[in-house]
Order: sequence, then structure tokens, then C-alpha cells
Amino acid sequence: MMGKSENAEVQMVAFKLEKEEFAVAIQQVREVLKMTQVTPLPQSAHFIEGVINLRGEVIPVVDLRKRFELPLGKRNEQTRIIIVEIKNNDVGLIVDSVTEVLRFSASAVQPPPTRIAGTRTDLIKGVGKLDERLLIILDLEKILTTEEKIVMDDITLGDKV
Repeated sequence: MMGKSENAEVQMVAFKLEKEEFAVAIQQVREVLKMTQVTPLPQSAHFIEGVINLRGEVIPVVDLRKRFELPLGKRNEQTRIIIVEIKNNDVGLIVDSVTEVLRFSASAVQPPPTRIAGTRTDLIKGVGKLDERLLIILDLEKILTTEEKIVMDDITLGDKV
């Protein structure tokens, strides 16, 4: 599904939310940060935690637990912000922990299930199978709606004016 041939390899950054393991393509990950102070933004979407200053660049930060409507968990020393690139914009994603960088064959990636009750399958690019583990591979392009992307653009452009 994701590779050109059966023996092509995909590299993913794996992370946890609640008890589930997720992954994103390593090509979209700029860096992983320890949890830092996030400046809240008034009147933003409920899952937009705020912004951080990363070497002079203002980066909007999304709490993936809130985005996926998971119960809020306690943040600890394992909590991370993954800086990813979504449509040429950097966005921070708050996750419970980053576990590892994984390599597996493209043939181990299955298309997402067509429908699961109560699940936003449109956010899922596929499911990666690695031994006994299943990793939900996120489609970062669909994490934010068009309106939310416009808001994110406004946040980052507002700093550059």
C-alpha cells in the first residue's frame, strides 16, 4: 500500500497515546522535544494547546489526546512534543511518549479498516504489523481540517509580520 514493492521498507516514529501505539512517517518528523511550557491561545480549538517558541519560530501545538477525544492523562517526564511538518508548516503534537524508530516492510502495512464504530478512520493511513504489535499509522495531512489549517497558518504568520 505505501511502498512501491513488496520488499520496500518504511521508517516510522512510534509513540503512545493511552494504551495504543501510533506511528508517523519519519520523513514528516522534524524533531522530538521534551514537554515544555506551552503558551495558551485564547479562543482556539479545544485541542490546540497553544504555541511554543522553538529557536525563534512560533510553533502551534496540538494535544493529540484531546484531538482524538481520549481521556486526559497526567503529563510526566515521558511526555513529548513531536514537531512534524504538515503541508509545509511545522506543528507540535503532544504525545504520552515516543517509543522508537521502526523499520518494517511496506507489505506489513495494511490499509485502514473501512469503518470501526466510534472511530475516525479518516485520520488513519494504515495499520502496521510488526511481530505481535499493531501500530496505527496516522495520516498527518488529515489531523487538521481545512479551517484548522487556516487557523494554524494565521498563528505562524502572525509571528512573522
